[in-house]
Amino acid sequence: MKHKGCGTTTFYENDSIYLILQMGLWFMEKKVGDILVKTYIGDITDLAVDAIANAANSDLWMGSGVAGAIKSKGGQQIEDEALSMGPIRPGEAVMTTAGALPSKYVIHCAGMPPGGRATYWKVLSSVQAALSIASNHNLTSLAFPAIGAGVGGLTEEQSAKAIIEGIIHYVRRPGSVKEITLVGFNEYTCDCFNNAINECEE
Repeated sequence: MKHKGCGTTTFYENDSIYLILQMGLWFMEKKVGDILVKTYIGDITDLAVDAIANAANSDLWMGSGVAGAIKSKGGQQIEDEALSMGPIRPGEAVMTTAGALPSKYVIHCAGMPPGGRATYWKVLSSVQAALSIASNHNLTSLAFPAIGAGVGGLTEEQSAKAIIEGIIHYVRRPGSVKEITLVGFNEYTCDCFNNAINECEE
């Protein structure tokens, strides 16, 4: 079934909703427990959510990739604040303000040590830590990139499964978070997120 309105085309497939925007970005929305989980193709720094997650190293300096984009758009103050809280252990997370970004906060998820490689379990742990921090600050909406993928050494599929598993753990004992957006730069990454969500329900 297809529905049109407000400049978008909405396709309904089972209990998922796929939105195709005129700007060319794809969304998927699905309820996981009481949390609405979305996938989004685009730039995580554009999202006006309570907090976006940074794919960080445990020393918390912000180099290239997602971290570099966050620092470039949000300002040096984000890195300065993060560094004042570090170093932390891989698998942990800390929260800073978001500078000039449209989000309110940045949660730095340390999926790997500096110059090292991410692991499935460190990514999972950092996502759990981020969700715990969000609940402790009564945040309701978060966005996660593919933490640990690319330079971190994980495939997009491994990253997606680790992040979704972290969300599933949170759903079992939920807090304030009601909406999570999973962000990819391309359709393949979002497909990995979508597949991981579907697999967790089988």
